[in-house]
Amino acid sequence: MVNVPDDVIRPLMPDFTKQSGQQTEIVYTGNDPFAVARDGKADLIIAHYGHEGVAPFVTGGFGLWPHAVFANQIALIGPPSDPAHVRGLTDATEAMRRIAATRSRFVVNNSAGNRYVEDILWLRAGSPAKGDWYLDRHSQGPQAARDAAKEGAYTLWGVPPFLRLKRQSALNLEPLVTADSIFQRVMVAIVVNPQKVSGVNEAGADALQTFLLTPSTQARISAFRYPDLDKQVWWPAGRHNNAQE
Repeated sequence: MVNVPDDVIRPLMPDFTKQSGQQTEIVYTGNDPFAVARDGKADLIIAHYGHEGVAPFVTGGFGLWPHAVFANQIALIGPPSDPAHVRGLTDATEAMRRIAATRSRFVVNNSAGNRYVEDILWLRAGSPAKGDWYLDRHSQGPQAARDAAKEGAYTLWGVPPFLRLKRQSALNLEPLVTADSIFQRVMVAIVVNPQKVSGVNEAGADALQTFLLTPSTQARISAFRYPDLDKQVWWPAGRHNNAQE
């Protein structure tokens, strides 16, 4: 069993099974895949490199060395009317400058990763003064997106969870700025250590990790598009490993 974000992985699995003979069961558990792995219910974990669970899982001996496999990303999302005229920009800093200059509403997403990126962008934009258009509702994640939709405002949030939420409820928001590399967040594959956790299919996990890092699979990851968003939001990251792996 593999614990992964299945948006981009699931379409690859028929080819993996054909090439390796290995069957996979994909499970997405959200915020804490490592508890599942410690219980012996996953052979391979894919998580953001910066996930708080990665370091203790690996240093505690539960997982083998992480390998970068791909990146997904956050985006600057906002109302379709786009009052700051940022749609399609490749420079998120310029987008923030335009939001401040036009005093267009902006809702803070207080989840740590999104706020971190926001702080960098504001500093790069010259730390423009924040007025009553800058709205901090102390909300995070989906609630920040709902607040932005209610206010007709911009915010920062991950593209995959935003699209999932938008399919579930009417949100008058769109990903408007996606192309800036600061938005990318690398994800790693971690084979669960069979010497620490019983029942791990190490051969299958190794085979899948190797498959994900092949140039052909990395190219398919780069080409992946959501049906409701014709923009690249998954990026190959295999080159960040040893070139022989």
